[in-house]
Amino acid sequence: MDESNSKLTPVSSLGEFGLIDKLASNIMIKNSSTLKGIGDDAAVIKPDKDKLTVISKDLLLEGVHFDVVYSPLRHLGYKTAVVNFSDIAAMNGKPKQLLIGLGVGARYSVEAIEEIYGGIKTACEVYGVDLIGGDTTSSASGLVISATVIGEVDKDKIVYRNGANPNDLICVSGDLGGAYMGLLILEREKKAFQADPNVQPDLSDHDYILQRQLKPEARTTVVDLLAKENIVPTSMIDVSDGLASDLKHLCKESDTGCVLSEEKIPIDQSTFDTAKEFNIVPTVAALNGGEDYELLFTISQNDYEKVKKIDGVSVIGYMTDPTEGERLITSDNTSVELKAQGWDALKRKD
Repeated sequence: MDESNSKLTPVSSLGEFGLIDKLASNIMIKNSSTLKGIGDDAAVIKPDKDKLTVISKDLLLEGVHFDVVYSPLRHLGYKTAVVNFSDIAAMNGKPKQLLIGLGVGARYSVEAIEEIYGGIKTACEVYGVDLIGGDTTSSASGLVISATVIGEVDKDKIVYRNGANPNDLICVSGDLGGAYMGLLILEREKKAFQADPNVQPDLSDHDYILQRQLKPEARTTVVDLLAKENIVPTSMIDVSDGLASDLKHLCKESDTGCVLSEEKIPIDQSTFDTAKEFNIVPTVAALNGGEDYELLFTISQNDYEKVKKIDGVSVIGYMTDPTEGERLITSDNTSVELKAQGWDALKRKD
């Protein structure tokens, strides 16, 4: 982010209220449940009487959750919104409203903040979500983004983590491990640039995995496809911390074990090739990488024929009695304990 351009506008020239007016301009309400958006002391929403309201919040910190050296600010805004929308999809719901809190350091210009909000607004347009308010303040510790998303789900379609049963099938959308491989590419090129600022980053042939890291998508369409096939998952979670970690969450909350088949874990070819380039077993990247934001869910065996009709969904295992533990069947037909080494923001990094 180049702040040397004299044409950039310091936030102090607008003040808090001037900045809010600038960021809130041209925001249109899309959902009937939004009665009042930006412009008052609080937003007002009124969900449908036949639906449940689902709410999720994320806090993103510069240097912990993102690196502005290689994260375009517009992409960062887009990703901030989308990863919250993914939490609502994981409840089998649809995101409807979004609130954003932003803490910005002195080195960020008005134009930089507009870039972040530009990405947020674009995500809201793509997913049909209303941006209904938030807060903006100064920060002494870099960029801080707080996002709260509000969604809706039919009362009889809500899905929690704790509903899986032994013999339920384990399914996942899309493919796994790509976001982690994209992160490794970005970190590698950052180190090369820091060692020699004249070196141009080599990002060729990595478009897919870079997109998976910098500009992911929420799988709200999978929610639609499940509804079309009249499938209500017995449990569900989005893959934010890695397949192994998130599957273990489902097992813990549902009081089940699991059997996961290595050969059935979906991995894109570019993810596979990049993992090999870094001397990483592709399955390890898929199990532990995180930030894929695919939907991991379980279904009754009675829904197997239905789920087979959904393009981009893979059946990768099944739930068991908890006494059988959490197992991975490797490609050579060996049963090993499923271990989670995914992302944990509060775990000590030695």
